[in-house]
Amino acid sequence: MSGGEVPAWTRGVARLAVLTGAGISTDSGIPDFRGPQGLWTRNPGAERMSTYEAYLGDPALRRRSWQARLAHPAWTAAPNAAHTALAALAAAIDTWVITQNIDGLHQRAGSPPDRVLELHGTMHAVRCVACSARTEMARALDRVRAGEADPPCEQCGGILKSATVMFGEPLDRAVLTTAARAAAGCDLMLAVGSTLTVEPAASLCAVAADAGAPLVIVNRDPTPYDPLATEVIREPIGTAIPRIAADVRRAAAAAAAGQRAAD
Repeated sequence: MSGGEVPAWTRGVARLAVLTGAGISTDSGIPDFRGPQGLWTRNPGAERMSTYEAYLGDPALRRRSWQARLAHPAWTAAPNAAHTALAALAAAIDTWVITQNIDGLHQRAGSPPDRVLELHGTMHAVRCVACSARTEMARALDRVRAGEADPPCEQCGGILKSATVMFGEPLDRAVLTTAARAAAGCDLMLAVGSTLTVEPAASLCAVAADAGAPLVIVNRDPTPYDPLATEVIREPIGTAIPRIAADVRRAAAAAAAGQRAAD
């Protein structure tokens, strides 16, 4: 986009779907996974801590995982300009935020919690793999600080894990179904800060495009879905998303004013 022109795809948007990945949270101080300074780029072995079978079968890995959770930068992170711009947009038009992130920053920025679909779960809760009991992550971390290196479930003694979807675990079918419905019914699909290499999340881009919605990808690096995109934006997410959100809101307001004048 150049010359101050407002892209055609910002007009006529009444229903928006936004797929967000780790890149939207890097301005909040949370590193991504596969970027040049990503967590798994710098430490490939860290990916094992997100692998379900490895986590269950290796007590030492679980102990390292709990220490990594204690030190996770998300506990002190704040929503950034992109999060807040999407939250403001949700107050103006029908917006679904479909996120691969587990940090909860969309909700903290003000996006309605019932319109945020966490495809990969949340780091703010823990789940027992044996009895499925779900409790707050903060309580489990307090136990780790008190000396429990690998705290078991308080109800049945089973293994506790973060309430996130690890490699080797299925996505929540209900969440994925709702996400697919949002993608199929939107007037515009934004894919923000995702490599679009993790499926089935990335395939939501194809769902939207196949239904006729413009797909706009905002990401630093090329993705497999770039050929489907109406536009690919490489500029920083923290400047691109506030501008896009402002353009969509202005277009929606102009359309509403025109409708009132016609009535």
